[in-house]
Amino acid sequence: MALLILGLALWIAGHVFKRVAPGTRAAMQARIDNASKGVFAVVLVIALILMVIGYRSADFIPVYMPPKWTVHLVDLLMIVAIALFGLGSSKSSLRGKIRHPQLTGLALWAALHLTVNGDLASIVLFGVLLVWALGEMALLNATTPRPEPYTEGSTKGTIRLLVISLILYAVITSVHAWLGYWPFPR
Repeated sequence: MALLILGLALWIAGHVFKRVAPGTRAAMQARIDNASKGVFAVVLVIALILMVIGYRSADFIPVYMPPKWTVHLVDLLMIVAIALFGLGSSKSSLRGKIRHPQLTGLALWAALHLTVNGDLASIVLFGVLLVWALGEMALLNATTPRPEPYTEGSTKGTIRLLVISLILYAVITSVHAWLGYWPFPR
């Protein structure tokens, strides 16, 4: 569990550093220029690795038993979470409707995982990521001006986003099955 918590702490620190310590971040960027982005990328990759290792090695400690029907709900809404995650980089007409689509998708993803996983490691991992995503949105809203609305989107872009989301959903569920986590009702 310690590796999981360390990974989560690094993840949060790597993401909020720019907003909570802008002077330090600017000084770092002045000293090493764009290499600072590489430093943060390495920190975030290490954080992800620690989270995966920490989660997979954590003892299963049940805290609550989710109802079996929630798997159906999660399977359906996970496609929405994936689409939201990709919306900000798409050419969808929906892109300008949500200010933080990637964080919204991540928050939904985390909430959905909490819906079907009642063990302590899952609560720590997905609960912390959910709180972080919601907090990050609030922090961004407080520290950055609202961008110009995206008006270049099209229905074709929305269809492309849906197709890509469905393909990613198939890949993600296949990886879950390969890792031993069957994501569908039995």
